[in-house]
This record gives sequence, C-alpha cells and structure tokens, in this order.
Amino acid sequence: MQFSDLDLSKRYSYADYLQWSFEDRLEIIKGKIFKMTPAPAPVHQRLSWRIAGELYSNLKDKSCQAYPAPFDVRLPRKDENDDKKIFTVVQPDVSIICDPSKVDERGCTGAPDIVLEILSPGNNQKELQNKYEVYQESGVKEYWIVSPQDRSFLKYTLVNSKYQASKLMTSGEIVTTPILPGFELNLETVFADI
Repeated sequence: MQFSDLDLSKRYSYADYLQWSFEDRLEIIKGKIFKMTPAPAPVHQRLSWRIAGELYSNLKDKSCQAYPAPFDVRLPRKDENDDKKIFTVVQPDVSIICDPSKVDERGCTGAPDIVLEILSPGNNQKELQNKYEVYQESGVKEYWIVSPQDRSFLKYTLVNSKYQASKLMTSGEIVTTPILPGFELNLETVFADI
C-alpha cells in the first residue's frame, strides 16, 4: 500500500495506522490524516536536541521523562484504549510524561504532561489549531510552542479545561513550569546561533 492509495476523506483509527508500512510520516488528528512535513530542517533539529538535552539533564532519576520524536502519542477519548477507537495519534517534537504507566512499547497512551512542538514552514496551522484543540481536549497540562523564525516561545497552560497563553517569550528569558520543579530553560541558550 502507498500513501496515495489512502482515501483522505475517510476517518482512520490507530488500528489503521498500525497496518501502514509506507515511508511517509503521518499523524492522525480526530480521524483525519495529516502528512508530516519532510525531514525537519537542521535548525528545527538543533532546537529539538537542545531542549531535549536540557530536559534530560534535569529529569535524570526523576519520575517525569522526556521522549523526543519520533514517539507516538495516542490520545483516546474517555479512557478508550481499543486501537480501533483511537482517532488521534501524534508525534510531538518532545513529550514529557510524569506517569510511567502511560508509556508502553508503542509510545504513550493518554495525555503527556507537557508537549513541545517546534514550528516548521508549512505546519503552523496544524500545530496552532488542530493540535491545540486535541491537546486541550485530552488534558495536556502544558503545550509549548517554539518558533525558530522569530526566536520565540509560547506556553499554553490548562486551567479549568481551557488553555491560557503565557506572554510571548524571547531570547534572554527563562522558562519554568510547576510540573518540573527546579527546571529552567534559558531561551538565550536555546536560540544561540539560530
């Protein structure tokens, strides 16, 4: 089967996703297929590795762990874990998961505590609209968005089931979160030479 063989008007589940073996990287959001952009640009990868590295250093020997992409995050509705009834599977750039019972050999089932997405040309609508909705609905406590184009960082925090945006942060500012006590992400370091 090739990607071109798929009927893009059809609703697909995680069970369908498991059957595909073509090389195209995909995500499914509410049953709709989203083809991921080609391999990320070097700037995207440098940002991802820098942030994941800072998280790894901070999370050693702690219950919360960081998982960089590719890493499947399955977001079922109402604790439904049947693969045929999971219609959202995404691959965030970095997922921070504090409940180890959510992690299995195929990735994560349920909402990570923090999801990080790095914007790439061509994926902004998917990241800023579609993923925002599914992350909010599924209970992701914080949704971090990094924009290499304008060297900025935005954090959405879930409050009473709705996201509230932080101020737009830029190089020189420090990102903290109550989810990871003691963690500090210096955006000067993150955006150095970007």
